[in-house]
Amino acid sequence: MLTITQALHDQIVAHARADHPDEACGVVAGPEGSDRPERFVPMLNAARSPTFYEFDSGDLLKLYRDLDDRDEVPVIIYHSHTATEAYPSRTDISYANEPGAHYVLVSTADTDDARPFQFHSFRIVDGVVTEEEVRVVEAY
Repeated sequence: MLTITQALHDQIVAHARADHPDEACGVVAGPEGSDRPERFVPMLNAARSPTFYEFDSGDLLKLYRDLDDRDEVPVIIYHSHTATEAYPSRTDISYANEPGAHYVLVSTADTDDARPFQFHSFRIVDGVVTEEEVRVVEAY
């Protein structure tokens, strides 16, 4: 199960909406060994694409150095789908290389005030996708 604060949940959704029609992507870091997302790190989609996301290699290197310096890990790796449901694509599955991370997908397809977005979390280990419950809390 992914437990996330309302504030972090809202930041992920806001980033997905702001970058639409391109896919948004980023990380929520947390203390190593805690499985607790704490620090929101929006990233630039270097692909600038509505159907694909890619972290800039320089930004990714900087992120991992920063995580190491802070004794943090990527607890959540998130991105948005702009035209499809919030479920990992074959490409998403093939690029999932953090077995301890929660992979969050937000769908901004056909959303407006009457039709809310989809927000789902998955574990992806060795190509196997398992959807997990998301619990949104006010604080930890």
